[in-house]
Amino acid sequence: MYLNISKKFSLAFGSLIAQSNELLPPSDQSFWQTLITIGILSLFFYIILWRPEQKRRKALAAQKEALKKGDRVVAMGAIGTIVKVDEETVIVKMYDGNKIEFYKAAINEILSQEATEKDK
Repeated sequence: MYLNISKKFSLAFGSLIAQSNELLPPSDQSFWQTLITIGILSLFFYIILWRPEQKRRKALAAQKEALKKGDRVVAMGAIGTIVKVDEETVIVKMYDGNKIEFYKAAINEILSQEATEKDK
């Protein structure tokens, strides 16, 4: 029974498969089209996604290196003022007076001077 179904399938769709092979372009054209498509997609990912993220990461790293006492930062969702800056860590004073030590890598954002002045 299984053999009978497969014969019917091959008879019904065999002609369609044969026709689809005739419609395909030569293999060397599709190879170049594939390479061009991959190149365009790679360029798209570089320009739209990777390059802006790289610039943002470099700017944040430069800001982290320039941290000084009195800067307002967001570290892992906690907002506070820097009290002390060490080589790899910073001590941040929270609104209620608590001091917490964070790695510089944990700092997500450095608040601008306008935001700091607006808070005061």
